[in-house]
Amino acid sequence: MRVSAKSDYALRALIEMAGVSDGSPVSAEALGRRQEIPHGFLQAILADMRRAGIVVSQRGQSGGWRLARPAGEVSVADVIRAVDGPLVSVYGLRPEAVSYQGSAEVLQHVWIAARRSLRDVFEQTSIQALADGELPAAVTSRTADEDAWQPH
Repeated sequence: MRVSAKSDYALRALIEMAGVSDGSPVSAEALGRRQEIPHGFLQAILADMRRAGIVVSQRGQSGGWRLARPAGEVSVADVIRAVDGPLVSVYGLRPEAVSYQGSAEVLQHVWIAARRSLRDVFEQTSIQALADGELPAAVTSRTADEDAWQPH
């Protein structure tokens, strides 16, 4: 899987928002400055997340962006889907919509299994967990194996 800059920036911006103890809005400028995210790119990402119901914007002097619902209810999967679409796609199609012929039919099962593995991590990990630095045990156990850190 390739994590896009959009997903990475979106998650970093949300972690910043979740870190605001009183839940007050944070300006896009402040988010961008804190996480070194280009302003124009961040604005487009925030708009995608607003359409998905993840963030809301507030106008005015004390305006900015804040989470639309509690950070514990927003998963990494929600964010990736909002800014990049499905977690796994094959030629732009969902794995269950792909069909192969003959001996290649087994590939569909690989794509489905990959999606399931990503869901196991991304759907269990909330923005609140990221902001708190307290990942679910199912996620931390996957990083405990030294082989997980090795490039292959």
